[in-house]
Amino acid sequence: MARDASRVEAFSDAVIAIVLTLMAVDLLQLGPARTDESGLVGALRHEWPAYLAYVITFAIVGQVWLTHHNMWRYVVRVDQVLLVFNLALLLFVAAIPFAADLLADHLRGSTADQRLSAGLYVSAVLGEALFFNLSWWWARRRSLLHADLDPRLARAVARRFLLGPLLYLIAFAFVFVNPILSLSLYLLLVGLYLIRGPGDLPSYAR
Repeated sequence: MARDASRVEAFSDAVIAIVLTLMAVDLLQLGPARTDESGLVGALRHEWPAYLAYVITFAIVGQVWLTHHNMWRYVVRVDQVLLVFNLALLLFVAAIPFAADLLADHLRGSTADQRLSAGLYVSAVLGEALFFNLSWWWARRRSLLHADLDPRLARAVARRFLLGPLLYLIAFAFVFVNPILSLSLYLLLVGLYLIRGPGDLPSYAR
């Protein structure tokens, strides 16, 4: 028997909020206490990979929250499979800060380390994107969405979700050209998803 979706959304919001908080707490280790003879400016300049990874990761996790919020506006019931898909999505979201930390530590390392850390990072990001697609597909298939949802809108949301994994893979391919360029593309992709699309909240109150 399907159940109401409100508890699932509240739990997911809590997990995402904790992930974002832990990322900010992790920056505390890069504070003034770690400055050396080069002073604060030199210390901040030395830690630029960590700041870059933080900004990109915060943007990606923030975009995950926005997408999750918009998607679950239409989910009125949940079953066991949808719960498992959502947990798997959160598993990858929770792994993103770990992957970002590895990326920051190895962004100035050897080419092999850069590619490996970037590969782990894209695996976490790609994982959450894939489970977004599976969650939406299953909710449509099992009629867990709002009964008044226009089927054309549901298909448009599905098409938009399918773009995510493809675009992330394209961004990852650039890691073999330039890791910094690859990371910059992630930010660009997040910006594209911030543009209102099918299924998103309207930009004004009706």
